[in-house]
Amino acid sequence: MDPTVATPISESSNITDFVVTNRNGVKGLSEMGLKTLPKQYIQPVEERITVSNILPQESIPIIDMSNWDEAKVSESICDAAEKWGFFQIINHGVPIEVLENVKDATHRFFNLPAEEKRKFSKENSPSNSVRFGTSFSPEAEKALEWKDYLSMLLEALMKRINVKEIDETKKSLLMGSKRINLNYYPICPNPELTVGIGRHSDVSTLTILLQDDIGGLYVRGNNDSWVHVPPISGSLVINVGDALQIMSNGRYKSIEHRVVANGSKNRISVPIFVNPRPDDMIGPFPEVLAGGEKALYKQVLYSNYVRHFFKKAHDGKKTIEFAKI
Repeated sequence: MDPTVATPISESSNITDFVVTNRNGVKGLSEMGLKTLPKQYIQPVEERITVSNILPQESIPIIDMSNWDEAKVSESICDAAEKWGFFQIINHGVPIEVLENVKDATHRFFNLPAEEKRKFSKENSPSNSVRFGTSFSPEAEKALEWKDYLSMLLEALMKRINVKEIDETKKSLLMGSKRINLNYYPICPNPELTVGIGRHSDVSTLTILLQDDIGGLYVRGNNDSWVHVPPISGSLVINVGDALQIMSNGRYKSIEHRVVANGSKNRISVPIFVNPRPDDMIGPFPEVLAGGEKALYKQVLYSNYVRHFFKKAHDGKKTIEFAKI
């Protein structure tokens, strides 16, 4: 039997207004001391993760970047991108202090009063490049996700980086636009009934993720199984996005992943999405098809692809169908 709502909000239907419309976020809901999960967050049984479909003995590759210019490192990256679509990197050169400062800044933002965070909501934000929100696409979701976020466009980040041996067109396609999200997953009653983020693949070229030490990210394994991505101090998680799967004509795989809710600790994560520009056309690179390989994907406007992704709830790998021939 589904649990009932135990909350000071007088009507169950007002929970969505409180969290979504009034921009208090799920953190505001969590801080009410709920004993049971509101029905708006209860996911269908098939969308919940259970012990029976977790593979504890499996793990994604861990790649040491100490000697990043050695051939064996690039070979390990390509192999991981083909077989897993996910890997962790260590000794990558980003100082631990910088990573810890990012985590601290994330906690500081979400610890602000609701009225301060609300200044960055869609209706109030002084910039279209900065937005505070909750869940994923609340208007399209039958069940909300247990997450708040601050999303920021990082146009200037990569302009100072000199990327060798990549022409400007490919540079734009591979990393013409960057966005960073600060994600916050507050303590959740009945975490087994909901999700922090539903199963999906990213629409990016690559995603670079900073985790805290709590854990909760799972990657699709064989069949219906899931593999935990355990936090490793100082590491970054890299995953292939749909855009790279399309441009590589399926050689590199964007893999379904998800985040579970936590019943005892507040969790954060910070992904940087490295994307094509909105006005870029994406499709298999000519070099990939030069040997006669048949194109699996058509040319699509990247902004249309992203719009298709955000107009619906998370639904696994279905977004990629938008680009298939």
